[in-house]
Amino acid sequence: MFLHRRTPRLPTPEQALSGRPEPVFTVPERHTALGTPLLGPYPEGLEIADFGLGCFWGAERTFWQLPAGIHTTLVGYQGGHTQNPTYEEVCSGLTGHTEAVRVVHDPEKISYERLLQVFWESHDPTQGFRQGNDVGTQYRSAVYTHSPAQAAAAQASRDAYQKVLTASGHGTVTTELLPAEGREFYPAEGYHQQYLHKNPAGYCGLGGTGVKLSTPFETTWGASCPTGVASAPEATEK
Repeated sequence: MFLHRRTPRLPTPEQALSGRPEPVFTVPERHTALGTPLLGPYPEGLEIADFGLGCFWGAERTFWQLPAGIHTTLVGYQGGHTQNPTYEEVCSGLTGHTEAVRVVHDPEKISYERLLQVFWESHDPTQGFRQGNDVGTQYRSAVYTHSPAQAAAAQASRDAYQKVLTASGHGTVTTELLPAEGREFYPAEGYHQQYLHKNPAGYCGLGGTGVKLSTPFETTWGASCPTGVASAPEATEK
C-alpha cells in the first residue's frame, strides 16, 4: 500500500487504456469458502446482483457470509472502458472501472432488497471516489442492475437511505445506479477471489455510516469489518 496523491478523475473512453480481447489470467474454478463454481452459467432460478462498495476484499466477504441464499460470490472490475483489465491497470485510474462484487443468489431464500440493505449499510455511499482510507475512482459506490425490477428496487432503496442519512447529518449519496448491460463484469485475478478467506487477518477498508435503513428496508445485519481486522492508517491504494 502507498500514498495516493493525485485527484481521482474518471477517464473518457478516448483516454482509457484499450485493454485486450482476452484475459491474461485464469480464474479459479470454485469458491474457496462456499465450494460452488465461480463462473456461470448458473443453475436456473438464481439471480445476479452487482455492487461496488470500496475495496472488494471486504465487500465480497460481507456477502458470502450472509446466512442463507448465497450461491457464490466473486470479485471483478465493472463500469469502465478497458477490455479485460488487470488489477494494476484498474489501480492506475485509466480504465474507468470500479472494484465490484458479483453476488449470485436464490431469490426464494434471500431477496434483492435484502442484498441492497447489506450494500447500503456496509459502506459510506456519500464519499465519491473513495471509501474510507482507500482513494481512487475504483473505490466509488455503484449498483449495476440486471432487470427493471432491480433498477426500481435500487432507486427506491437509495431514496430511502438518503432520507435517513440526511436526518443523521450525512451528505448526499454519490452511488451510481446503472444497467449492467453494456458494462461487462470482468472477473479479477485469482489471488483476489475470496482473499479474506485465504487471509483472515488481511486488509479490509470497509466501514459503514452506522445508519440503518428504515422500513421497508429495515435490517439488523451488521456493517463493515469485524473487530480486529487491519485498517489502513491513511489514504492508500492496495
